[in-house]
Amino acid sequence: MSSEAPAVEETKNSAIDNAKSFIAGGFGGVSAVLVGHPFDLTKTRLQTAAPGAYTGAIDVVKKTLARDGVTGMYRGMVPPLLGVTPIFAMSFWAYDASKNLIFRLTPKRTSESLSTAELAAAGFMSAVPTTLVTAPVERAKVLLQVQGQGGSGPQYKGVFDVMKHLYREGGIRSIFRGTGATIARDGPGSAVYFAAYEVTKKALTPAGSSSGDLNLGAIMFAGGTAGVAMWSIAIPPDVLKSRIQSAPSGTYSGFIDCFRKTVARDGATALWKGLGPAMARAFPANAATFLGVEASRKFMDGLF
Repeated sequence: MSSEAPAVEETKNSAIDNAKSFIAGGFGGVSAVLVGHPFDLTKTRLQTAAPGAYTGAIDVVKKTLARDGVTGMYRGMVPPLLGVTPIFAMSFWAYDASKNLIFRLTPKRTSESLSTAELAAAGFMSAVPTTLVTAPVERAKVLLQVQGQGGSGPQYKGVFDVMKHLYREGGIRSIFRGTGATIARDGPGSAVYFAAYEVTKKALTPAGSSSGDLNLGAIMFAGGTAGVAMWSIAIPPDVLKSRIQSAPSGTYSGFIDCFRKTVARDGATALWKGLGPAMARAFPANAATFLGVEASRKFMDGLF
């Protein structure tokens, strides 16, 4: 009986840690949406609008405010708010689980900490299960964000109306359109995201101290840096994802077809549309994300 006690205790602690990672990730995601949605809407409209519809990010904001008012900048926020808790919760849980998996697969390792490459690998792996939630949520978000642009009237009443319409249109396949593009964006993006966060925290940690002792200002700086690092490589697949998810059925046969048609029609520079608002959003939104994650984690550590 006593020989089983350590294993039982370890399993219990692991379950608690998993729950904390899941809940903390949810808090981080909500924080990110509240701060970053107007930037995200601007990025999506730039990426999906017809050539010449906007002169740039500022023009998107001006036209959106003129047409829809301030609330127009938050159009399409319900899908990410509804989905952001499971998306970020699953992402941070999967990241911690992937790190633990790497430790278990390398029992003869000489270092107690993961290398930057191993952290990046854990980040990449975290994107795989997360995509099951991210893809349909972003499909609905993109459609709500682009409706009304180009002078067309609103087509959907809200996120549930979008989902009903998509299911009638093409079933589950339609709801999950853009899944491959989402993995193409979030796999490498998450690898860079988590690795950059850990590396920045380590750089900010004084000699002889632990990164767990960093103040919230340092945590926010590391989070913002992670966001900038991610979006510096994620824009091209994000452009393709937005176009695939917002285009009428049959426009593209897949990720490669979208790439070919986008470059042929609009040139290679089209793959970087939305870079400005994405980078403007990256630092504050991801600083808020990791602030939410770390603050809620510390709060839960004090409770149990």
